[in-house]
Amino acid sequence: MAALTSSLHFSALGHSSEKVSVPSTRSFASNFDSFRVRTNFSCEYFGVRSSNSTSRMVIKSMSTVSVSIWIGADLGGFNRLGDMPTVSETKLNFLMAYKRPIPSIYNTVLQELIVQQHLMRYKRTHRYDAVFALGFVTVFDQLMEGYPSDEDREAIFQAYINALKEDPDQYRNDAKKLEEWARAQNASSLINFSSSEGEVEGLLKDIAARAGGEGSFSYSRFFAIGLFRLLELANASEPTILEQLCAALNINKRSVDRDLDVYRNLLSKLVQAKELLKEYVDREKKKMAEREQSQKANEAVTKCLADYQYAGL
Repeated sequence: MAALTSSLHFSALGHSSEKVSVPSTRSFASNFDSFRVRTNFSCEYFGVRSSNSTSRMVIKSMSTVSVSIWIGADLGGFNRLGDMPTVSETKLNFLMAYKRPIPSIYNTVLQELIVQQHLMRYKRTHRYDAVFALGFVTVFDQLMEGYPSDEDREAIFQAYINALKEDPDQYRNDAKKLEEWARAQNASSLINFSSSEGEVEGLLKDIAARAGGEGSFSYSRFFAIGLFRLLELANASEPTILEQLCAALNINKRSVDRDLDVYRNLLSKLVQAKELLKEYVDREKKKMAEREQSQKANEAVTKCLADYQYAGL
């Protein structure tokens, strides 16, 4: 059986950028310098067993992943090895916490995502903040959209964050807090957070101070996506608003623009891959149903002939 293959090329969410061009049937090139993930998606497996033990059909195809990761050579940016678990330990923690199989269209991306977040998590200048949490939760929820089970999806989220030795409830609660706050804002109040009082305003002021050099701050694409989500919920989509918000937070807008372009391309290609996968599975289900119907018709004819021959005796 010929397998349907859709190539999805994207940069997982790292720190900075180098241009890489990867050819495919539906290809795109994006700017990044930390790593590249190339994934060829197709239905990993789809099996159906009918009530008739003699009728069984399994649809199989392959899902292959080739990954290249470039990590900055300046290890001074990271905690000393004795102070941090290895990437393998973090991945093992995840696999031990969630032992059920994960369909490859989700698992391949999750495995690479946890590698990159491990590097962010244990970078010396990293400090958790609510905007970063909002960005990660946004990416995770959009990546896992359409997962067969809501319960399993949340269990995967819990296992993922716990594997990084962080608090999944804090991620969810902080993301929800920022979303609720952003919905009540407009463009003006969003960019003028420094002149207002409140819990979220205080969080943003702290980020601005640290990004301005008064403490530890490590920019990442999750942070950029968190900013984008705030603007989206506040209905403040004008480019000038993003520029003013970046200035208020002491964030380089050029980096944010670049990383949001990567994010939009990622979402577009994920949607395409999932649509192609769904079309493939639906088509194979239809073929299977047609074959089962034909088999039943043949069995009915065979039985009829057998009855006729028996009656003739």
